[in-house]
Amino acid sequence: MSEAPRPVLVLNGPNLGRLGRRQPEIYGTTTHAELVALCEQWGAERGLAVEVRQTNHEGVLVDWLNVAADERTPVVLNAAALTHYSYAVHDACAQLEAPLVEVHLSDPEARPEEWRHHSVVRPHAVEVVKGHGVDGYRLALGVLADVLTGTDRT
Repeated sequence: MSEAPRPVLVLNGPNLGRLGRRQPEIYGTTTHAELVALCEQWGAERGLAVEVRQTNHEGVLVDWLNVAADERTPVVLNAAALTHYSYAVHDACAQLEAPLVEVHLSDPEARPEEWRHHSVVRPHAVEVVKGHGVDGYRLALGVLADVLTGTDRT
């Protein structure tokens, strides 16, 4: 008998609900609804039951991270702009006991805005996946699956 899929949260922060319409030259043309379907598919291929959520509200994101901490749920997190300044998100990530992978569609460190070059999430992440567009979510879910199964990533 095979194991039940491992629950995983994919959490997206402000403005990511506008994917496909918001600056497609930076963030691509895939919509958030399409991203949800892709993440669910990619997760299922790796034995993960993926639930994707998006919010424009910092407190909601913090609440979701707190529940993930309480339930020991692994997380893929694109905190969007909150990545760069939200110490509430930082503190919520610090509580996580299951692995966290930080993901970004673009490479924030290659962007011209200096404020994008710092992440308050990074100290709590097992890995950062950036600059791969939507495919970065597939890579991030792969990292989580490997970490959860103890697969050597070297």
